Amino acid sequence: MPAYNRIDRISEEVKKELSIIIRELKDPRITTVISVVNVNVTKDLKFAKAYISVFGDENAQKGVLDALNSAAGFIRREIGHRVKLRATPEFSFVLDNSIEYGAHINEVLKNL
Repeated sequence: MPAYNRIDRISEEVKKELSIIIRELKDPRITTVISVVNVNVTKDLKFAKAYISVFGDENAQKGVLDALNSAAGFIRREIGHRVKLRATPEFSFVLDNSIEYGAHINEVLKNL
């Protein structure tokens, strides 16, 4: 079993706070169910890649990603206030379809 290192702990804390901040955003483009699947923070704490799962059609997914990218500065500032780090990472948001794929597989298994 690999050691649970500092970067992994920071990534988990950022993931937890990011999911709270996204729920608090008041952007009209964020109307569907959003889940933060994973966050990878680089070792120098300068960048973070957040994998976001959006339940909805392609237009809803694109709208949510646009809203998150436009709110990236606000999200970075809020993470800086909530998680005490030497440097606050810059966020890039990536769409992750794993939850939709799991729901599709579940539906296929139900039909068998």
